[in-house]
Amino acid sequence: MTHEDVLKAAGFGAAELRGGTLAVRSPIDGAEVARIRETEAAEMPAIIARAQQAFRAWRAVPAPRRGELVRLLGEELRAAKDELGALVTLEAGKITSEGLGEVQEMIDICDFATGLSRQLYGYTIASERPGHRMAETWHPIGPVGIISAFNFPVAVWSWNAAMALVCGNPIIWKPSEKTPLTAMACLKILDRALARFGDAPEGLAQLVIGGPEIGAALVDSRDVPVVSATGSTRMGAQVGPKVAARFGRPILELGGNNAMIVAPSADLDMAVRAIVFSAVGTAGQRCTSLRRLIVHDSIRTDLVAKLRAAYASLPVGDPRAPGTLVGPLVDEAALDAMQAALAQARSEGGTVHGGAVAAGVAGGAYAAPALVEMPAQSAIVKTETFAPILYVVGYETLDEAIALQNDVPQGLSSCIFTLNMREAETFLSATGSDCGIANVNIGPSGAEIGGAFGGEKETGGGRESGSDAWKGYMRRQTSTVNFSAELPLAQGVKFDL
Repeated sequence: MTHEDVLKAAGFGAAELRGGTLAVRSPIDGAEVARIRETEAAEMPAIIARAQQAFRAWRAVPAPRRGELVRLLGEELRAAKDELGALVTLEAGKITSEGLGEVQEMIDICDFATGLSRQLYGYTIASERPGHRMAETWHPIGPVGIISAFNFPVAVWSWNAAMALVCGNPIIWKPSEKTPLTAMACLKILDRALARFGDAPEGLAQLVIGGPEIGAALVDSRDVPVVSATGSTRMGAQVGPKVAARFGRPILELGGNNAMIVAPSADLDMAVRAIVFSAVGTAGQRCTSLRRLIVHDSIRTDLVAKLRAAYASLPVGDPRAPGTLVGPLVDEAALDAMQAALAQARSEGGTVHGGAVAAGVAGGAYAAPALVEMPAQSAIVKTETFAPILYVVGYETLDEAIALQNDVPQGLSSCIFTLNMREAETFLSATGSDCGIANVNIGPSGAEIGGAFGGEKETGGGRESGSDAWKGYMRRQTSTVNFSAELPLAQGVKFDL
């Protein structure tokens, strides 16, 4: 399909794609595929006011009824899976299966959130006062601002949107300026679900497109009590303090510098398969991409040889072509950052295998994945570069390996390959990985929606998607009812008139 065919199948008319100020380019070939209108900063107060008005109506809708809207969204996504997946490939450069997988992730979170709409449970708590009942209730909190990144242009929105909607909150979405078309397509799909739903308030779901000043309007507004921001640590360092300064609630899902420990007992063939997908999938542009390989010295030479052979066989090219496993980086700036990181690794004693700019690929920013043997965990190894670079360092003891794993500013995802139960359980214990995600005999990339997603340290501490992450989109209220004829005070306090 041509770029035009993909856009037409996604429901875009010619007028939507021309006449604006924001140029949208496809990473596949660098071609401009649209020039769309940006939201003006002066529009933001009215947009936020509409969300507040929608909140006053939506919070009164029973949660299972709110879940029905999300169920309908899941149905519409199922019907549009191929078209939206192709658009993800066009705009973000993912290979076809990853584009489709991202839409499946949206469908899955809609299923999860629909069930959740009947399970927004609080606790009944034993009261120390006779004739009293104490309980905990969760209530909608208000408009949720969603700031998303280019690398998962639709899935991360769905995590937040599905949760926020069933919890009783309107949403305002600011996508990356690099991937606004997928956002526009998602709102078209949601509009179809809203039409079927029938009685949702105007302003329940809004899309804003633009640069930092548009994001700042969400971050600074007291009428947006929750801001969920996914992106770089640098961005989060700006967003988090500003939201907190106005006593809002930031949900931050930021950078990762994810490691795999490969122990002597590991199944190396399985480890190789996990390493290659985790390190080069999405051209190394996942926050959960594998960036550091910590290998026991006794197997390091053997494992590196296997990886070099696997890397040499990887097809790099047009992500739409059958058999392609490594597509383009998002733009030339990302390619330049990759090459600069490799140059720094060499200056710090590293031996680089691969990493060259790909020849024979028309347009786009393509490079062969790089495997870099390092003498130690140096400054560049501790820096997240959003590219298919995998650094390899050695270790002798498990304690040393865990210390290396934890000795980076980020704390998102981690894993160990071992058949030794003691090593596995140590890695998962309080003395093991300090990351929000820790796996055994599974790579760090490709998390399921059922678990809360996020990490510690400079990853931001936020949680999105499954488990009890829904609590981040609600306010907690503890209530006590006195059904007795007395008025006892807690802690035995006496205050008799």
